[in-house]
Amino acid sequence: MASQRLPAAVYLLMAVQALSLCTAPLFFLTGGIVGDALAPRPALATLPVACIIVATALTVVPVTRAMRRFGRKRVFLAGAVFNAAGALLAAGALAAASFSLFCLAGAAAGVSIAVAQQYRFAAIETVPPALAGKATARVLLAGLAAAWLGPELVTWGAFAEALPLAAGARPSHGAFVGGFLLLAGIAAAVALLVAAGYRNVPAPDAESRGNARPLRTLLASPLLRLAIIAAAMGYAMMSFMMTATPLSMHSIDGHSLAETKWVIQSHIMAMFAPSLFSGWLITRLGHRRMITLGILAYLACLAIAASGQHLMHYWWALVLLGVGWNFLFVTGTALLPQCHAPAERFRVQSLNEFAVFGCQAVAALASGWVINGFGWPALVWLSAGMVAAVLAALWQARDAEPDIATDPV
Repeated sequence: MASQRLPAAVYLLMAVQALSLCTAPLFFLTGGIVGDALAPRPALATLPVACIIVATALTVVPVTRAMRRFGRKRVFLAGAVFNAAGALLAAGALAAASFSLFCLAGAAAGVSIAVAQQYRFAAIETVPPALAGKATARVLLAGLAAAWLGPELVTWGAFAEALPLAAGARPSHGAFVGGFLLLAGIAAAVALLVAAGYRNVPAPDAESRGNARPLRTLLASPLLRLAIIAAAMGYAMMSFMMTATPLSMHSIDGHSLAETKWVIQSHIMAMFAPSLFSGWLITRLGHRRMITLGILAYLACLAIAASGQHLMHYWWALVLLGVGWNFLFVTGTALLPQCHAPAERFRVQSLNEFAVFGCQAVAALASGWVINGFGWPALVWLSAGMVAAVLAALWQARDAEPDIATDPV
């Protein structure tokens, strides 16, 4: 089964994911730097990035409910509109040097990211359960393009420095204005691709006939808890460290913007490059061993991050952070369909997304306070607690069996 070819719909979703994911790296690169320049207090420097993640966490449940009622296609189109609106608002906020408007733009971007995160579930619905890991990995592989394209929009956005719109922006923010204008154009391209090429997948008969179990019963499954905790803690630690890195590198340690951009680009590429083979590894090794590999990558990341704050310390730590995130997030997503019946699809997906982005939101909100108040070493040690949570869930699920027998667990 795992050797079957993926349908064309997966590759369409891969393309729109590549374009949609440009939003996150662009905001993550610029958010802390803009916040450091415009925020009324240093502790609020990462608030624009936190607004993205908080908005994502608050809207994932309404997004999944809207998809159940209206179909995925209409909601995907609405997400592209929110993405374009957030990008245009960000450009205007920078032109006006308005911190509050930039935070609002981040919130609009967060809504669009909540929608874009559903592309992986849409891909899973087009394949048999045994190919869930492969489909998830292929869609997330699109992040490789976004890892390069998103931050590069700042370089290409230098054209905006000559525009009247950028006249009110700080000199160092002129290229940021252009980057967000380009992002608005990319969001429009996503809307066109979805409108022309995506078709809703009909719900299985079992879903329409079945009765969903209450959340308390679902959460009694150690395997479901493992799937959710692996994805949630994997995302939280990644967000905690990545959100703080531009501020720590550029504003505190004095590394150049070019070096900071290189580290962030390398990190995002490391997040998605393993998708070339992580789906295959899940099939060969099983979910528990893949989660173990993700934990090991995170432990190596923490060891390097704790050993120094030179450029290569940041680079290696952030690369390993990306690899660990991929193993935990892809594996958790692929494991999720084995832990629920078809009738419980949207309920479990809503719970998973709320846990993932709720934890990510808390981590992003805390990162600016921790990095300014206690420094990089404290941030590294606090991250170790998130790894411990995954280890505990992995131990509790050591003998658990999936509700649906497909790939090895």
